[in-house]
This record gives sequence, structure tokens and C-alpha cells, in this order.
Amino acid sequence: MVVNDSPPDAHPHRWRMLALIAGAELLGMSLWFTAGAAADRLAAAWALDPSRTGWLTTAVQLGFVVGTAAVALLNLADLLPARRLFAVGAVAAALANAALVQAPGFAAGLALRFLTGFSLAAVYPPAMKMAATWFRSARGLAIGTVVGALTVGKAVPYLIRAFEGAGLRAVLWIPSAAAVGAAVLVVLLYRDGPFPFERRPFRWRLSAELLTHRPTRLAVVGYLGHMWELYAMWTWIPAFLVASFAAHAAATGAAVPAGLDHLAAFGAIAMGGLGCLWGGWAADRIGRGRLVNLAMAASGACALVIGPLFGASPWLVIPLAWIWGFFVVADSAQFSALVTEVAPSHAVGTALTLQTSLGFLLTMVTIQGVPWMVETVGWPWAFTGLILGPMCGIAAILRLGRIG
Repeated sequence: MVVNDSPPDAHPHRWRMLALIAGAELLGMSLWFTAGAAADRLAAAWALDPSRTGWLTTAVQLGFVVGTAAVALLNLADLLPARRLFAVGAVAAALANAALVQAPGFAAGLALRFLTGFSLAAVYPPAMKMAATWFRSARGLAIGTVVGALTVGKAVPYLIRAFEGAGLRAVLWIPSAAAVGAAVLVVLLYRDGPFPFERRPFRWRLSAELLTHRPTRLAVVGYLGHMWELYAMWTWIPAFLVASFAAHAAATGAAVPAGLDHLAAFGAIAMGGLGCLWGGWAADRIGRGRLVNLAMAASGACALVIGPLFGASPWLVIPLAWIWGFFVVADSAQFSALVTEVAPSHAVGTALTLQTSLGFLLTMVTIQGVPWMVETVGWPWAFTGLILGPMCGIAAILRLGRIG
């Protein structure tokens, strides 16, 4: 991949708009892991085993897949104003998430988590397109900032839970209020930038046509390799840390400070925000292909190394978990930036939505696969299967580089 050498962007409002989009994305995407942060409370209330607890996150992924598929098939991201789509999705997701407090049981909880994910399909991809309309030469940094913000947002429920006395209502309702605030910000203050994408009439076959476009297809395959690892890590690293700290305490008799597990989980996810900023900065300088392959190689190495450290001192395990969190999402925005650059201009919104839909569909395999690995071979080897994703992703991006 070549480094972008187009003229620098010069619009005086571009950084202000990027800050607005990133802030709104952080607030809106704080809904994603609310059930994960409150998993012990929900598991106790509904008598859930680890596999069914995992489905509370998988249901969000499934809802997001269905939602993004609907948006892609209907070309909504290329037909409707992005701020209107974002606002409707954020409010709908907030309502579904808040209602989880009153859910009578597991089935109702799954339905509400599905609706939350379905609605967030109108929040995530449109925000990347919104940022791209304000940036051209620094698009990697811009989209990296947006993805970094949503990464921190996804970690917020764990931060809330780390506070002593934070109950189920706080973990669910604070993010819901934040998502409504995100909708208000975007509706009142956001406007499209000076680099809009071409619009064409609705076509049923647009998504299928994109998959026959080889550069777009290779960028999507690279993203799928990245997603194979990402959400399984985000979903299960909190449980790994809890189990590892408990094993260390049992072996040594040393007490683990209260709340350290939730703070460590927050950091493992939130470090991705810095990773995304670094990834965007680096990609605009060394090229997106080199950056994403470097990040996938580093995160795959972490997936191999962290397991054998199970039960070691928390002060050894936590830094490695945070390094993994840094690299595992550092490339995420750059796959989206690649799509905005290689996909046909009139189909960028649909291409982004299709990419995310397929990626999140794949995450359901590894999210459910990790607990099976824990039962089969134990925590020390539970993450090893995740390295298959980075291996395939690196291969696809190397091929894309040859035709770039």
C-alpha cells in the first residue's frame, strides 16, 4: 500500500467536527458491554451458566449483524443523512438497553440485547462515513480517532462497575443517558464536510456487486481476520483476569485489591483508544497495509503469550493484557479507511456497513468458542485459536498491497 500524498485538508472546522463525532461515538457505543459488566448480577438473577452469560454479548453482535445487513441491503447509509440515521439508532439502542433492568428473565434479556445491537448498526458505520467527509489526507487519523473513541466507550461500563456500590441500574442507565446525549449532539451540531461521497439511486444488488470488486473484497477479508480475534478478546479478557487473579491468590495466599479486576478489564479495552490514535497516525505515514499487518502480528503474539501467564502475578498479567488491548484494535479503523479508499465512491456507506456486518457475524463464532476452549483445555490455552484471524488477515492485506 502506498502512503497517501494528497494535499492536506484545510477546512478550519474539521478538528472541531472530529471531536464532536468522536465524543458522540464514545457516548453512544457505551451501551455495548453493559450486560458484560453486570454479568455476575444478571447470572445470579437468572441462574445462568458461563455459556448463556456469553450469549448476552453474542446477542448484541447478532443484532448488530442483522441491523447492518438491513442497512446495507437497503443502501440506507448512502441514501439517508448520516446524522439522522445516527440519532435514531442511538435513541433506540438507549431505550432497549435501559429496559434490561425490568427484563423478567433470560429470554427477554436476549431480545433486548439483540435490539440494542440492531439499533447500534445505525450508530457505528455512519460515524466513520461522517468523519471521512471532513478528512482526505488525514483520513486514517480521523477514522482512528472515531474508532478509538468508541473503544473507550465500550469500556465505560466496566469503569462504572469498578466504583464501590455501583449496581445494575447504574451500569445500564448511565450509558443509556449517554447515548441519548450523543443523539442530541449529532442532530444539533453535526454537518457533513467538504468531501461528500457520491449518491446514486437504490439498487438491491449493490452489496453483491461490492463483493465482486477485488480490492474491496480483500480489504473486507483482512477485516474479517481482525474481527476473528477482537471481540472474543474484549468479551472474555475480563473473565480471564478474574480467574487468573483468583488462581494467583489461591496459590500464593496474597489478596488481590478490591475492584482491581474491573479496573484491569476497563484498561484492557480502553487501551485500544490509544492504539487507534497511534494506528491512525502511523498509517498515514507508513501506509495502511503495513500498519494493519504490524498490529495483527503484535496482537496475535499477545494471544499466544498471555495464556501461559494464567495465575501469575497480576502486575505481570495486567500489562500484557493492556498491550494486547492496545494492538488488537489499533488496526480496526484502518480497515474502514481502506474501504473508503478502494470501494466505488457511490457505495462507500454500503461497503462500510457490509464490511462491519460480515465482521460481526464472524465474531459470534469466537465469542462462543472461547468458553468451549476453557472447558476443554483450560484458560492457559483458551485464546490460542484466535491467532488464525491475524494470520488470514495478514495474507489478504499482502495480496491487496500487490494490486494497490
